[in-house]
Amino acid sequence: RRANAVSGDVLTAYTLGLEHGKVLRRPVIHLLKEARPRQGFFEEPQFLGVRKHLPEDLQVAVTIMWLYGWRRSEVMSLQLSQIDLEAGTLRLEPGTTKNREGRVVYMTPELKTLVSAQIQRVKHLSRKLGRVLPQLFIHLRGCYKGQPVHDFRKAWSDACDKVGLVGMLRHDFRRSAVRNMERAGVPRSVAMKISGHKTESIYRRYAIVCESDIQDATRRLLGHNMGTLPSPSVDSAHVSG
Repeated sequence: RRANAVSGDVLTAYTLGLEHGKVLRRPVIHLLKEARPRQGFFEEPQFLGVRKHLPEDLQVAVTIMWLYGWRRSEVMSLQLSQIDLEAGTLRLEPGTTKNREGRVVYMTPELKTLVSAQIQRVKHLSRKLGRVLPQLFIHLRGCYKGQPVHDFRKAWSDACDKVGLVGMLRHDFRRSAVRNMERAGVPRSVAMKISGHKTESIYRRYAIVCESDIQDATRRLLGHNMGTLPSPSVDSAHVSG
């Protein structure tokens, strides 16, 4: 995409040159074919399987990624001041996100419980060290105790290995969240506000459709045409037949 963007800029420059008589003709520049978007995403059992093999604090982080599709950098930089337990919200400040826009989401009951427990762990260590720790995700032990956690590649890789999901990326949570919101019928404009996708074209690249989605669509079509919706447990072989 970056190469195509550069080529587009070159074409624009030549077009302006033609208009102002600076160049005789505009050359033909062929755009590169864009690679297909990555298809990786987590089903809920896979997500829960990986999560249980992560430390408690990282379980909180991946739950936020799974629910809202926030980028790892956005989640790991969260500060206590961005959390309102009474209102049940998480907030990203304007200028701190990739699209430079702020975001507010409401926590699920489970996430609120997880976040509350993490805040207590941070405050406990803060009292122990005798200094304010503003970040939500910090090293709770070891030689880096009290310092922010910026990455957790090793812990992530180990957790995926334990459940046989080698090669899965944390960024796959972004696709998973978009897909879950699409499945739940969340209006696209609202889903984009939650995940932070600024353009619908990029959002659509994350709206992965898998075989089970297509089977469900077929079941819904059958129910619409027959005047009733079959049970979700209907066998895929019967659907395709």
